[in-house]
Amino acid sequence: MNTFHATAHPPIAVPPGSRPAATIPIMCARYNLRISPQKLAEIFGVVRSVEYQPRFNIAPTQTVVAIREQNGERVATNMRWGLVPSWSKDPKAGKPLIVARAETVATTNAFRSAFKHRRCLIPATGFYEWEHRGKEKLPYNIHLPGDEPFAFAGIWETWNGGNQPLESCAHITTEPNSDMAWLKDRMSVILHRDDWPAWLDPEIREPEPLLSLLHPWQGTRLELQPLDPVINSSKIEGEQFFRPLDTPASG
Repeated sequence: MNTFHATAHPPIAVPPGSRPAATIPIMCARYNLRISPQKLAEIFGVVRSVEYQPRFNIAPTQTVVAIREQNGERVATNMRWGLVPSWSKDPKAGKPLIVARAETVATTNAFRSAFKHRRCLIPATGFYEWEHRGKEKLPYNIHLPGDEPFAFAGIWETWNGGNQPLESCAHITTEPNSDMAWLKDRMSVILHRDDWPAWLDPEIREPEPLLSLLHPWQGTRLELQPLDPVINSSKIEGEQFFRPLDTPASG
């Protein structure tokens, strides 16, 4: 198994300011949550959790775990990954809104109400990005040292246009940090643990203090672990398909 820091290797040789040819347009579209509900409750201070199986290849429109604050306590719940605005006529219309940009989340019609009133933590143990190597796409599991669980900054919404309410969520993205910049031009916001209370606090509604939390990850360096490309398919799920490779990074 080869786990490494992306910046431990020279960056891909491209002209200054241009995008590396190794990147592909899919961004922030797959992640994993490889801990038990009990461990999640312990780490995130959840008083009410949900039952789920550890996940190795979470994809858009699937059911995911999100943590929000209710009556001063953190509770975990299941939501659809792909936010459906409350005013939407059809939750299946258009592409799923799996991410919102930090630069515009406070003003975009689909996201601004959720950003102001309905924020959540989306727990994870790693996320995937891909590098083009000729005709092949090499997946990387991007994680903290020791696979320490972390939280994406998320927003959520309720759609009441069907027989039952539909709760859904989206990640917020920002510019990549130095570990990620060679591979991708965006990354999901990873919140520092000290910022979780402020992000979840329903009393904070002014955009300025919230937007100040939406910056590239500045904590412990991210590690990029190449995986068997079998994980490229969103239909693949299970620990048996999570296969680290001894392959050096291009970046």
